[in-house]
Amino acid sequence: MELHNLKPAEGSVHREKRIGRGQGSGHGGTSTRGHKGAQSRSGYSKKVGFEGGQMPIQRRLPKFGFKNINRKEFKGINISTLQMLADKNKISVIDVDTLIGAGLAHKNDRVKILGNGTLTVKLEVKAHAFSESAVKAIEAQQGTVVKL
Repeated sequence: MELHNLKPAEGSVHREKRIGRGQGSGHGGTSTRGHKGAQSRSGYSKKVGFEGGQMPIQRRLPKFGFKNINRKEFKGINISTLQMLADKNKISVIDVDTLIGAGLAHKNDRVKILGNGTLTVKLEVKAHAFSESAVKAIEAQQGTVVKL
């Protein structure tokens, strides 16, 4: 092995195509852009979703569904979670601020109490909405429900 026959290891050298650097580069002339048309010009940028003049997919597919702009989104919290919170913190009044402090809701959330789980303590619960089963479960323990 002499200096004149040294080569880098196989696969270790990667060369980028040097486009637009004359005929000797193998990519001279049109610089791999083809002849004429928008894509051959400098400054060309195609629009998002452009399919070469073919009818784009967002126009080929039918529209469907309905989005109610007046929908009110609720953060659902089960009474099993309220039971756990009451046992852990030894509290009898649970409101939205308590739930925010416990990390169960965010400050802009509307809270709905759902009836999944069992309740064994008397609670005063204040929230934006309640399911029927949650109201029955809370009132069965002589608790009170306050709708905000």
